[in-house]
Amino acid sequence: ADCPATSAGHLLLTVQLSRSSPVPSGPPSREVGSTEERSLKLANLYAQVTNKIVTELESGAVPWTRPWRNTAPVGSVMPHNAATNRPYSGINIPILWGAALTGGYDRHLWMTYKQALAAGAQVRGGEHGTIVVFTKKLKVGEKEEEHLVSMLRTYTVFNVAQIDGLPQKEPVIITEVERITAVEAFVKATDAEIKTGGNQPMYVPSLDYVVMPPAGAFRTVEHFYATELHELAHWTAAEKRLNRDLKNRFGTKAYAAEELVAELTAAFLCAHLGIRGELRHAGYIADWIRLLKEDDRAVFMAASKASQAAEFLRAFSEDTSAEENELPT
Repeated sequence: ADCPATSAGHLLLTVQLSRSSPVPSGPPSREVGSTEERSLKLANLYAQVTNKIVTELESGAVPWTRPWRNTAPVGSVMPHNAATNRPYSGINIPILWGAALTGGYDRHLWMTYKQALAAGAQVRGGEHGTIVVFTKKLKVGEKEEEHLVSMLRTYTVFNVAQIDGLPQKEPVIITEVERITAVEAFVKATDAEIKTGGNQPMYVPSLDYVVMPPAGAFRTVEHFYATELHELAHWTAAEKRLNRDLKNRFGTKAYAAEELVAELTAAFLCAHLGIRGELRHAGYIADWIRLLKEDDRAVFMAASKASQAAEFLRAFSEDTSAEENELPT
């Protein structure tokens, strides 16, 4: 199965769960609703996203490694906000991949209705938006006991293909040689200890190193790097790095959850780096089905942890400070 990059695989959220009501001819009213209503909306999103993924897994498919079939993507397949040029993160990445596949969009650029208006453009009447989730940090309590709490909010975004009047930007085309050079530099910058040998890729927590078979043992060099990115995702879990211990959250299913985090991390990094690689999902599908059936927020948490791991790895060679998640306007 191919990693979601230029020939990418994408999460097929093809049901209507990620679609808002169609845009009327006039400007939409501002979203209103009680805290209870917003909570119900989020609960429905958790359940519907998870149910769709479980259905895909039960059919024998790994949703985030499906080939891109509707149209060839133009430019990066990592979803970005077209107004701010910031990449989306967490569960929003597979949600927007699925929406692009469903809509047959060849560009992974999105914006809100208000952002389109601010750019002098207009969402076409009758178009359905896609619901994404953002976390906003709020300060609560008195000054002496003030602390931050996370508040989830949903927003509706539209693909640039649904918007009239936007200036066309030519995508940056990166050659295969440039992609391979970039991923080699990316891995080297982490300064992780990586040993070559054997026939089984793995991260060894007790000795804190990654073991990789020779590149020649893989079908292509891009499959080699996709697997290496998976193992580096496990490397980020160490106590001295992200200290990602999932036992308290997932108990006996912590191992399956960690493999899901590593798989999504590799998928996100493959998309970011333009790598067409093979992900290591074999043997985990049954475990993931059980995990997701018992916990409809598991994939949301896994995607969030995967974005955190991907950003941690990117920070060794890139400045990601300008990409802090922000609420769209």
